[in-house]
Amino acid sequence: MAEDRPHDPSDDDDDRRPGQPNPFSGTPFEQIFGGLGGGDAGGLQAMFGQLQRMFAPHEGAVNWEYVRDLARQVVAQQPDRSPDAADIGRVRDAARLAEHWLDQATEFPASGSTVVVWSRADWVESAMPAWERLVEPVAKSVVTAMADALPAEAKAMAGPMMGMLNQIGSAMFSQQIGQAVGGLAQEVVSATDIGIPVGDDHTPAVVISNAAEFGAGLGVDDDDVLLYLVLRECAHQRLFSSAPWLKDYLFFAIEEYGRGITIDTAKIENGISQLDPTNMEAVQEALSGGLFDVEPTAAQQAALTRLETALALIEGWVDEVVGQSTTQVMPQAAQLREAVRRRRASGGPAEATFAALVGLELRPRRLRDASALWGALRASEDAKARDSVWSHPNLLPTSDDLDDPLGFAQRTKEADDLDVDSPEFDAALSALLSDGADPADAADAPPDEPGSGDDRPRPDPDPGQA
Repeated sequence: MAEDRPHDPSDDDDDRRPGQPNPFSGTPFEQIFGGLGGGDAGGLQAMFGQLQRMFAPHEGAVNWEYVRDLARQVVAQQPDRSPDAADIGRVRDAARLAEHWLDQATEFPASGSTVVVWSRADWVESAMPAWERLVEPVAKSVVTAMADALPAEAKAMAGPMMGMLNQIGSAMFSQQIGQAVGGLAQEVVSATDIGIPVGDDHTPAVVISNAAEFGAGLGVDDDDVLLYLVLRECAHQRLFSSAPWLKDYLFFAIEEYGRGITIDTAKIENGISQLDPTNMEAVQEALSGGLFDVEPTAAQQAALTRLETALALIEGWVDEVVGQSTTQVMPQAAQLREAVRRRRASGGPAEATFAALVGLELRPRRLRDASALWGALRASEDAKARDSVWSHPNLLPTSDDLDDPLGFAQRTKEADDLDVDSPEFDAALSALLSDGADPADAADAPPDEPGSGDDRPRPDPDPGQA
């Protein structure tokens, strides 16, 4: 006779139906927990493991260990071939030829580092320090601004719940960053493809699977596609190696943008009041669809303009130098150049997700204008004059200069033609390092307004120490 005992719900087969729908469908956790096998013990264990990682204690506004894990999971959803000896040999052969061609087109020497070959997972691991530096200032400012925006009464009422709310917000933010980085890993072709180099300083790197996919449908030989992408990567690394202030200059603009973030509490209150908390899909759509969007201040807009202009100047210089290095030796370069330009102008879905999340677009909108400016300067003088502009951040062209590349080339040539020992040279150099104005007009010129046409950074802090 069976022993009498209380009914245990775990005995019911219905509680572990293999075909049971995913309870997280339509929520922010769908992709994280999408692999749950209904209600089976293994699936529940995986779910709680993910939750434990999401809410693990961490420093800063983003849980970067969780971001890395999630980005790797996103990458693992698609085949990710590890580079073999043949891949490494092909890339290194292409790099040797690329460096030889670049020697003829620029004064900047090769970075000196041996090119490396990455899988997509390798890119995730190598890129994490750069993403942390990119995102953390903005994320920290958003979290701080949201906490500061709450009325005193609300803070008092929330009490101990404030810590939990901050944890939930951080977990959601980390989850979206992980998804975006994992998505980008399936698109980027090199260490400099997002505009800011990732990985070891001055080391060229190629994501082999993405480089192969870049050429799909172009009708260009795979080796030529690889060579062109390696040319661009090596040119980028030459620039960042020869202008060691440049990387910090870009990060400084991002940090300056992040410091000015404020929150429109009225907009948030209105948005939240219209949400149905039981409809998780609607909540997620609101969170990712601009509920926390902020209008940039004048100072923030000036920082964004500096960042956008600098990214365009970097891409434009690489475009111009690679174009010069391939003119006589690579017939397919023109087609590949146009493909890169279109790709950089449009961006990909993961890039758009990142832009929506932190309010920054790492996209050189004025690549063609910048390439024309560097070409005009080279034609007006020579490659040495073009490259010497990168010797100091305050010599960089402004967004207004991109509107008038021939004028910028002419002004630079006139300054270069002056006798370096003459008072006129000192006056011209002083004007160029300050705001590019004619010294005779400086006394009558009004002070620059933040976000005005002159977006040249002042020689205040050394960007290398920012």
